[in-house]
Amino acid sequence: MTDPNGPMYYNGIYHLFYQYNPKGAVWGNIVWAHSVSKDLINWKKVEHAIFPSKPFDKYGCWSGSATVLPGNKPVIMYTGIIDENRTQVQNYAIPANLSDPYLRVWIKPDNNPLVKADKSINETSFRDPTTAWLGRDGNWRISIGGRRKHRGIAYLYRSRDFLHWVKAKHPLHSVAGTGNWECPDFFPVSVQGTNGLDTSVMGQNVKHVLKVSLDVTRYEYYTLGKYDTRKDRYIPDKDMVDGWKGLRYDYGNFYASKSFFDPAKNRRILWGWANESDAVIDDVRKGWAGIQLIPRTIVLDPNGKQLLQWPIEELKALRGKRVEVIDKKVEKGERIEIKGITAAQADVEVIFTFESLDKAETFDPSWDRYDAQKLCSQKGSTVQGGVGPFGLLTLATENLEEYTPVFFRIFKDQDKNLVLLCSDASRSSSYNETGTYRPSFAGFVDVDLSHKKLSLRSLIDHSVVESFGARGKTCITSRVYPTLAIYDNAHLYAFNNGTETQGYVDLILKERFILASALVKRWQKVGGRWSVIWNHDGLVIAASLRSVLGSLLSDDAEAIGIAECDALQVVDLWYLPIHAQEWETCGPYTSIFCCFRPS
Repeated sequence: MTDPNGPMYYNGIYHLFYQYNPKGAVWGNIVWAHSVSKDLINWKKVEHAIFPSKPFDKYGCWSGSATVLPGNKPVIMYTGIIDENRTQVQNYAIPANLSDPYLRVWIKPDNNPLVKADKSINETSFRDPTTAWLGRDGNWRISIGGRRKHRGIAYLYRSRDFLHWVKAKHPLHSVAGTGNWECPDFFPVSVQGTNGLDTSVMGQNVKHVLKVSLDVTRYEYYTLGKYDTRKDRYIPDKDMVDGWKGLRYDYGNFYASKSFFDPAKNRRILWGWANESDAVIDDVRKGWAGIQLIPRTIVLDPNGKQLLQWPIEELKALRGKRVEVIDKKVEKGERIEIKGITAAQADVEVIFTFESLDKAETFDPSWDRYDAQKLCSQKGSTVQGGVGPFGLLTLATENLEEYTPVFFRIFKDQDKNLVLLCSDASRSSSYNETGTYRPSFAGFVDVDLSHKKLSLRSLIDHSVVESFGARGKTCITSRVYPTLAIYDNAHLYAFNNGTETQGYVDLILKERFILASALVKRWQKVGGRWSVIWNHDGLVIAASLRSVLGSLLSDDAEAIGIAECDALQVVDLWYLPIHAQEWETCGPYTSIFCCFRPS
């Protein structure tokens, strides 16, 4: 699984399409897989929406977007690969039956492709059309990512009828030295309030966001600015860094993101993909690769200089027991375990307070203030500082053979303070397979410290840690693969390795934060008893579950009674039992719902 594609809300149902290889846990054979949900949390996989079948997409159906046209008619635009040279064209698909609530079947009309590259465009770097927006002149517009030599480009196309597209004489925007632009996203945000805006909204109280995914660096950046509707150009604000050193949605393992406007709750929602950081052989061995991260709402920061991101409110439905630690002091060199939770799966919110910033380290002018990741690797959680490092040790063993720290460090920078947020995977696993990537991800946090407080929220779910610093000003996602700090052997600690004592207040943990999609991926029969092996899967990959259960149907179906029902119904359950003995209370010859319910 890779890029999220065409997210939309249609007639009470959320749809997410995504790049998917049905033939293996490696890249290739790309189709548009399709899942549906009523709440953005519990997902059901339906039939593949788009797959190679015509001359205009014979070699692949790559990324794109969805637009709901007047008359409540959804349409998908996507990139088709037409030959072995990866020549790229832009196609469209429409639902076969609008009365089907899940829009299971999509038709690719024969008048495809709608857009071909002209002679000025590199036709092998011409992909990922955006959601369309409707201009005041009645013309639809889309942007398509590409490059000219080393200049990244968001090409602009216009259409009156959504079928006949004409390339504008100038791009929507371009930047030298950034390489190929993938998965562009262009949308408005409100200057006043926190409501999201439809993609076609423009006006006085609106800023626009242009996000691009950089094929060269494999991360994204965005700018805020003005959409000049008269010139049909996007103009970044003067204080924006427009290039690979610019603002990012996420400073970690996060790519190919796609947003959409949710009219049901007047919000803009962001999807992002996190690939694996282990070796390809590990992906093949476990049978899956890639996850979709928890959807996030995005709004403009009141300071007008960046976006704020926060997990969708529906995530609260997965919360279990609430654990609070109030007004606890963390002394120099101390770590305090947070007990009473399932540390391998938790939703953690913590506020750190500090009495003084006087002991903050001086930011060395020789350090690259645009390379937070390098600074984090040099100033890790074990390197003592003044105010910090302090934060959380997630997915940790009791003796810290394995742990993934998420932490702040505060510096003095001339007449202000500079805050660094790190998520360091370097000690996350004792597994030494060649090819495993364990970086120290980091980003600076533009936050007012006058109240001497910093907040941190981390979503921990086995192999992924998503962290949101200062109410979503800076976000970092890490993929980690502990071999010891798993299940009941995982611990969570608050720690302080600075000279300044930290007080943390209102530390709240929600136990058993288990994604509806964290499905059992394979089974073992040991000594006549069934045991369960867990693997985190960020989105419902029902095909994987089906294949696993299918292998049992031939030999051992009666052992757990799965022959009586559809295995795909499992996705409707929130929790799955953790311990093998919880499975045996049902007995044989009973339905899967009984056997899958927690005790």
